[in-house]
Amino acid sequence: MASAAGGAPDGERRNVSDAAGVVVLGACATWSLITATTHDGRPEGVLLAVLAVAAGYASGRICGALVPVAAPCAAALAGLGLAVAAPHSLPGPQTATPPGHLGAVAALLVLATGAACCAAWTARPPLLRLALRALAAGITAASLVLGPVAGSVLCAAVLLCSLAADHMRRRGVGLAGLALATALVTGMSWAVAEDVLPDGLADSLEGQLGGHRVDLWHDALFLAHRDPALGVGPGRFAELSLTASQSLPAEARPHSAPFQQAAEQGVAGVALLAAVFCWVLFALWRTARPTPVALTAGAALTGLAVLATVGNVLSFTTVTAGAGLLAGLATARPLVYETPDPATTRAREHR
Repeated sequence: MASAAGGAPDGERRNVSDAAGVVVLGACATWSLITATTHDGRPEGVLLAVLAVAAGYASGRICGALVPVAAPCAAALAGLGLAVAAPHSLPGPQTATPPGHLGAVAALLVLATGAACCAAWTARPPLLRLALRALAAGITAASLVLGPVAGSVLCAAVLLCSLAADHMRRRGVGLAGLALATALVTGMSWAVAEDVLPDGLADSLEGQLGGHRVDLWHDALFLAHRDPALGVGPGRFAELSLTASQSLPAEARPHSAPFQQAAEQGVAGVALLAAVFCWVLFALWRTARPTPVALTAGAALTGLAVLATVGNVLSFTTVTAGAGLLAGLATARPLVYETPDPATTRAREHR
């Protein structure tokens, strides 16, 4: 009777978060079609990204329920394998990997680190848990060679956050902190693009980001100011931006998901992008999985959000599908026994 009584609230939590996800993803697809129709845009990229997130999330929920340890472990190994193979699968000379692809490699490694840490928290045998944490540490070490420095820093941050997550009693506080960190990075990028920072700080940040990237951000804001309600239409930034017209086709993007949404889909597009991230954090907050699993996945997805704020990583289907997969794995309800989350147990006892 106790298990049956506890199952209903868990199911109700999942239904609420799943319904919110359907609404948010559906709104993203619908708005891209509306803006594309208004300005003769090309919504295929947005629709593909929405489909990849939805498919990855559904796959993660199914695999996480059936094989809660093996699924995230396989996802971590797959992410590492894709990151290793990515530079060799790109067209052109192998000595000059485009920056956007390096960002995608970093994003895959961050997600792989998060998946390995989630698998470690789900595993029960101490040796298996230690081996999975060693895998996460190995992926972090590999990021020093495979991706940019930012990717290595974020992989290390995910690993450290995962190790510290066991001491966090209230997951809501941790997830709120992750949301705040993402908002701060987004606000800083906007401040750089709007030239509102002091000269010394602005020059330092522009030196780290690169003048070409900042010029793309300026163009994106200029296009956003032209039509803040609807933007210029999905897929039209490359043909309307002067800086993008002088770039390689693979790099003719704003190198920032919020700026691209603002330029191509207006303020509502930015709001919908933020809503997708908030939905993921909400699903992690509502899940009955242990708090360390939820916070680890949240840290990895926050790392992805940071990379997406200063790069075009969401333009790669493998990255968006991987993000959905990790979110699904972290919110799945395993069909096998799993150590209950103490916080969840205490909440049920006080009902």
